[in-house]
Amino acid sequence: MAWSRNRLTELLGVEVPIVQAPMASVATPELVAAVSNAGGLGSLGAAMLPPDTLREVIAAIRSLTDRPFGVNLFAWPPVGTAPPGAVDAMRDALRPFRERLDLGDPDPVVPDVRRLIEDQLAVLADERPPVFSFTFGIPDLAALGDSADVVVGTATTVAEARALEQAGVDAVVAQGSEAGGHRGTFLGPFESALVGTMALVPQVVDAVSVPVLAAGGIMDGRGIAAALALGADGAQLGTAFIACDESGVAAVHKQAIAEIGDDGTVVTDRYSGRPARVARTQLVDALERSGAAVPPFPLQSALTRQIHAASAERGDREAMFLLAGQGSPLARALPAADLVAVLVAETEAAFGARI
Repeated sequence: MAWSRNRLTELLGVEVPIVQAPMASVATPELVAAVSNAGGLGSLGAAMLPPDTLREVIAAIRSLTDRPFGVNLFAWPPVGTAPPGAVDAMRDALRPFRERLDLGDPDPVVPDVRRLIEDQLAVLADERPPVFSFTFGIPDLAALGDSADVVVGTATTVAEARALEQAGVDAVVAQGSEAGGHRGTFLGPFESALVGTMALVPQVVDAVSVPVLAAGGIMDGRGIAAALALGADGAQLGTAFIACDESGVAAVHKQAIAEIGDDGTVVTDRYSGRPARVARTQLVDALERSGAAVPPFPLQSALTRQIHAASAERGDREAMFLLAGQGSPLARALPAADLVAVLVAETEAAFGARI
């Protein structure tokens, strides 16, 4: 069987086992549709979208493609309470950057995430996207009914992969520690779940019977071929698509991806209160050095969101949280469809095979 035809492509209804990761702010309708039209699976990171906006964005994707696409939500963990004084301490740590950007002190507003996901799932029940994926835990899959044809969960350990299969998912994303953005860990400590893609994928493949998507550090056809050789049924790429023309992030973020140098990236909870891999910037380093207690997710995100948005608008990348994986220097600034075509050609060359 050719590498591009397997049980994952059959499950998803796509031509090649390449999935664009569902990244918030990055995955515009144009990006999602372009990847799907090129034969892969485009995915929308919709976790923070209000229900009316989610409905509109799904409609926009459908206006651009008749191919399968995915919608991703958070399986929200309980929202914790900030330790006494933590919010004030974090405000103090952030103040130099707020002053640098001419911003006043924030009044952090945390959404009612339980109500939010209930409303979002109600939208999905109406809209029925072809693929529903989730991270940070396991939602009540029985309550989903037939809201999606395919359900995909994210695991950072073998135990999480087994739990996902037992819950009834159709496929598992094995997220290696190289991946950019938030860690999907939901069982055990985050520190114990920083397993590299090369080690994680074959263990997950051996542990579950459903198709497995490898994620983390995969930027080109060599990485896709390696993932498939490890037993994965496909690859999910996130950072590789950030620099694409259709990506929704600021130009300074796109430029920074390919310029991440020896300092590389770091996993930190200073971005949102939950560990995420980001590029090292002055903002990240200052918060790490401050020693300030970090308010829980998503309260910390409410404290930092305005700084990130203002710095992106000004092009001040040192005051931003640049979500990025360890393969960032391999990113290529191409239209998404062209990138998918290049990835296919590179994978083919790596295998020495034809579709």
